[in-house]
Formats: sequence, C-alpha cells, structure tokens
Amino acid sequence: MGAAPAMADPIGDAAKKLTDAAYPLMKEVKWDSYVYNLKPGGSATAGDWAKAVDKAIEMGAAMDPKLLKAGVQAHHKAIGSLTGNNLVLSKADFESINAAIGRMIASVPESKTMAVYDAFSALVGADVPAYLMSTVNEADAKKAYGALMDFKDAVKANPITATAPETPAALSGKLGAIDGAAAKLSAASYPFIQSVDWSSDLYSRPLPGASPLAVTKAIDKALVMGASIDSKLLKEAAEAHHKALNGMDSKLVATQADYTAVNAALGKVFASVPTSQVMDTYNAFAKLVDGSVPAKLFSGVNPSEAVRSYDALVEFASVVKAAQR
Repeated sequence: MGAAPAMADPIGDAAKKLTDAAYPLMKEVKWDSYVYNLKPGGSATAGDWAKAVDKAIEMGAAMDPKLLKAGVQAHHKAIGSLTGNNLVLSKADFESINAAIGRMIASVPESKTMAVYDAFSALVGADVPAYLMSTVNEADAKKAYGALMDFKDAVKANPITATAPETPAALSGKLGAIDGAAAKLSAASYPFIQSVDWSSDLYSRPLPGASPLAVTKAIDKALVMGASIDSKLLKEAAEAHHKALNGMDSKLVATQADYTAVNAALGKVFASVPTSQVMDTYNAFAKLVDGSVPAKLFSGVNPSEAVRSYDALVEFASVVKAAQR
C-alpha cells in the first residue's frame, strides 16, 4: 500500500498494442524494394511535393526537441540491427519507434499534423493504396490499420506541451561570422542555383548501385548527427526553409535573400555538432555515390558557375568549422 503508483503512459501502452497488431505486416513488407523511391502515381509536380514537404517541416519545427531527439535515437537503435539478409527491425525496436513517434506527434497542434496528412494525401494516386495492399496479406494490413486508428486516438487524447531550451551562450557567441560567410557563399552560388532544373525527376531516382541497406546505414549517420544539433538552431533552420519554400518562383528557385538565410541557418546547425559526426555523414553518403552521378549533374549546368559555387562552399565550410563545437 505504501508503494508509489506507476506513472501512467497511455501513449506507450497504445504503442504496444499497435506493435502487437502491426508487426506481422511489418515482416511481410519487401523493404528492399525500389518502389519506395518512386513518385506515387498522380499528376503532382515537383512544386506540389515541395509544398507538402514544407508542411512536414512546419510540423517538425513545432515538436518538442527532447521528444524529437528520442525519436531519432529510437530509429538509430533499430537501424543498427539491420543486415543485408534482414531489413525488418525487431519487435522491441518497432514498439520504441511507435511510442516515440506518438509522443512527437502529441507535442504539436493537431492542425499541423492534419496539414501534413492532407498535403500528402492530395498527391498520392488513388491506385497506390490498392497496389501496396496487393503486396501483403490483406487481413494483416487491415488489422494494422485498425490498430493505427486506435493509436491515433490515444495520441490525440494525450497532448504534450512542447518546450525548447535556449542555445548555450558558449556556442551562440561563436556563430556571428557565419552570417557574413553565408552572404558571400550565396552571392557566389546563386547564379548556379538559378540554372538547376529543380523540376527534374532525377532527384527522386535511386542512386546507381546503392543497396537499400547501404542507403539506410548512411541515413543513420545523418540521424546521429541530427540528434546532436542544437534544438533552437534546428528550429530556426526549419523556419528558414519554410519561408524559402513559400517564396519560390515558377522555376522553384528561392529568392537570394531566402537562400542566404537558409545557408546561414544550416551553417549554424553544422557548427552545433561535432566535426566527427558531420564527416561521418559526408563519408557515408560519399561511398554511395557512383562516379557517374557528379558527371551527370555537372553536365546539366554551367561549368564555371558550378566551380565557383564549389570554391565558395569550401570557404564557407572553413568558417563553419572555426565556430564548431
């Protein structure tokens, strides 16, 4: 009678029920299929997809930073156990991810969650759900969907108030030089940015020769880096991207002012994490990119503008590194 009562965890309890119901479906999905790299059927343009991504960025910027970090770490742990012969995460890791995502979503206004859902729903062709259903056991899929709806109700019924800490003074005091460097980089590279065909479907194609596991492991390095980013700087970077996406012209090019703000925000984000984690991410993706990829991209732009942009980027990187913790 004198024992302390267990802390209530309705989202965690709901995550367990969802996991039990959905894990059979998870094991049936062909996770090494390249179908997930393809644009779903429909008439949506690259600009339409950019606007939908913007809704996701807005939602992410509103999440509680600690819960967001916990979600990233849950994914990192799950990815660590994957192998070339088994791309299905363990049931325990699946439950941890479900609980973490539930709490992340619970920490943002419902309106932002629905804005993301509605934005992506409008882009997916009507034949996509039926096709995906045909690749798994229909009964398992319907059971998982029913459990997801119950989980959604539990998340909605248990909102969490997000709180964001301030950037440490020791770090913020070192970031001033990045704004000037970002302006210099942006001025040098904006002509190059304007010359890129951002409406091309090239960027949604799989990297030549890169296996799904190798890509996932590289993404994991980015997740590890992301979990170390200062939460306030990360939010500011998300907000800079949001503004830029809403100011694009007909060719999907941001204004130079917005482009400069994005570069400055990203520079500060990178400065807030250890150099080793940045380089781990760079090296992981560098190993995935076949030599034909840079040559293909280079062939589609003005060579002198590309070289000028690269030189400016290297100079910008040196300024960021000088401020890095």
